[in-house]
Amino acid sequence: MKYAIISDIHGNLEALETVLAHAREQKCEKFVCGGDVVGYNANPSECIRNIREMAMPCVKGNHDEYIGVDCDLSAFNQYAAEAVVWARKQLSEEERKWLSALRYIRLADNFSIVHSTWDSPKNWGYVQTEFDAHSSFFYQPTSVSFHGHTHVPLAFVMSPKSSNPEDAAAGKVSGGFYDTITVEKGKKYFVNVGSVGQPRDGDPRAAYATYDTAAGLIKLHRLDYDIAATQAKIRAAGLPERLAERLEVGK
Repeated sequence: MKYAIISDIHGNLEALETVLAHAREQKCEKFVCGGDVVGYNANPSECIRNIREMAMPCVKGNHDEYIGVDCDLSAFNQYAAEAVVWARKQLSEEERKWLSALRYIRLADNFSIVHSTWDSPKNWGYVQTEFDAHSSFFYQPTSVSFHGHTHVPLAFVMSPKSSNPEDAAAGKVSGGFYDTITVEKGKKYFVNVGSVGQPRDGDPRAAYATYDTAAGLIKLHRLDYDIAATQAKIRAAGLPERLAERLEVGK
C-alpha cells in the first residue's frame, strides 16, 4: 500500500491542491493527515472540506484545537493568535466541532501518526533534536510513526536494543534531514513530513511524504505552488502581512 502523509496545511488551499494532485500522480492509494488543517492562511473551510471528503485519518494539531474551541491564546504569538481568532469566525459551528473531535493519535495500517510528541501529545511539544525524539520513542506504539508541528522535515531513528552491554549503538537515536528512508527491521522511525502550507526550513515549497509499506520506503517530496495566490488571499482577508511574507522565504 502506498500512502501520502501530509501535515500542517494551515488553510493553504493552493498548496494542498498541489500536493494532492502530485500524490495521485505518485499512485498513492490512501492519504493520512498529521493535523493543523487550519490556521495562518485564508482557506480554512475549504481545506477542512478536502480532508473530510477524502475521509482520510487525521489527528488534531494545536491550531485545530485552538480554532475548534474558544480558549486562551496566551501561548500563541501575535500573528498566530490573530489568525486563530479570524479562522474561528470563518468556520461553521459544525466545522469547529469536527476540529474539536479529532483524536490526538491515530493508527493507520502498520504505522501511527501524532501531531507533536508521543510522550505528551496534548502538550504540543516540539521534536527538534535527538534528545526530544528519544522521549517519544519509548511511547511510540509502532516501528514507523509520522508527525508534524515544527514545519521542518526531519527524521529520527532509534537503533535496536541489545542484550550485549558492550553494544554502544544499541538504543541510540540519530536524526537529520532526509530525502529517502529505507525502513529496516528492528529500528524505530519518527518522521516529520514537513508542512504543506507553511514550510519553515528555508525552502518555500510545499512538503509531504509518501510511504510505500510493501517496499518499506519513505520519500520526501517538495513542490512549487502558487504562493502569490495564497498571499493575495491572506492580504484580502486582512490577516497579518507577516503571514504572507513568510511564505515566499519558507520561514
